[in-house]
Amino acid sequence: MVPRVPCVEDKDVSASLLAVRRLAVARQHLPGSWPVRATGARIVSTVRDLGYVQLDPIELVAPAHVLTLWNRLGNFRRSDLDRLLWKEKRLFEAWSHATSIVPTADYPIHYSIMHRYPESLSRSWGYWRDQARRWLRTHAELRRQVLGELRRGPRRASEFEAHARTRSPGGGWSSGSDVTTMLTHLQLRGEVIFVGRGGNQKTWGLAKEFLPSWVDRRVLPEREVERRGVERSVRALGVANSTEINTYLLRGRYLHLRETLEQLRAELVLHRIRISGIEGRDPRYVHHGDLPLLESLAADDWEPRVSLLSPFDNLLHNRDRVRRLFGFDVRFELYVPKSQRRFGPYVLPILWGDRFIGRLGARFDKDHHSLRVLAVHAEPGAPPEKNVGTRIAEKVDRLGELVGASEVTYEGPVPDAWSASLH
Repeated sequence: MVPRVPCVEDKDVSASLLAVRRLAVARQHLPGSWPVRATGARIVSTVRDLGYVQLDPIELVAPAHVLTLWNRLGNFRRSDLDRLLWKEKRLFEAWSHATSIVPTADYPIHYSIMHRYPESLSRSWGYWRDQARRWLRTHAELRRQVLGELRRGPRRASEFEAHARTRSPGGGWSSGSDVTTMLTHLQLRGEVIFVGRGGNQKTWGLAKEFLPSWVDRRVLPEREVERRGVERSVRALGVANSTEINTYLLRGRYLHLRETLEQLRAELVLHRIRISGIEGRDPRYVHHGDLPLLESLAADDWEPRVSLLSPFDNLLHNRDRVRRLFGFDVRFELYVPKSQRRFGPYVLPILWGDRFIGRLGARFDKDHHSLRVLAVHAEPGAPPEKNVGTRIAEKVDRLGELVGASEVTYEGPVPDAWSASLH
């Protein structure tokens, strides 16, 4: 079904599920061939188009942000990413969907939310907003101490004078100590920022001293922030409903989301989209600028790519969305008892073009420099063609190159249809 470009009187769009899936994949930079060279500029533009790239400490194969960028850029140089973060500062770490890498060009969006913290938290955060108010009021002296020490230079949490004596068993906003909890709040307020990392050890500094002078530090009106956040989220996702928007770029920081959506729709910036085969009370939206791309993707001109996605990949940010649009159940079983696991503790969903066709359980053995493929599972209806197995095997080999493996070993079951390639 080809989408109809609306006139002023006709604001809604209709499209097939196939075209919508392809739009979602295309806006996530996942179809076609990898770029010839992953330059620093391309890294920045990719992060900007995605809106954020999530960070996560789990590194059974490779860090989540590395896998996310690799799936879109190929074997980029991690030194380029470090340079963009810590030297050129065209990217920085902030709380977005979760702790994430975001473009410094978007600083006004993030700072405007941080400037109003904790009042910028919506009801979806539950009791945390009230807890944050009380905690910051109770620990005002600790805030002054932490900021005072950072004026003398960046430091790790363990280097603050109050860290050892305020250690706690955990819980609340952050585990470890009142200092680490305070640093989390101050980051969410935009007063402190990560200025370096060594493994999982973070170095903190004052945001006003770390960020370059060219950074736009304007505090935008609340409605303007929401407008930008909605537009950026819908463009990154291809199509999205209010729940999916709220859990993407500015997670849980929309105080007037439905009003913002209606305003953008009235201005014909967004259009409601009816997707054949999908019903729901929460309408989905597509950006006006993506209508030509949506129409072109309804044709057969489509070049599929195999991607081995991180469990924290942007395309997987909302499990219900993935289930409804792609018919794929995202499962993260690392913390599930072994007896209850279906696929394994750390599984990379296999995306083939606009379809999820399988799951790859893997682990990088650093001691033996080996990428261990623990199992490959095919989804029902996965293409049985030999060339699909070959493409998966090629991507696994490239994953081995990414993590620095000297060998790739297959140690568990693989689908019969692909077994000739996966060995």
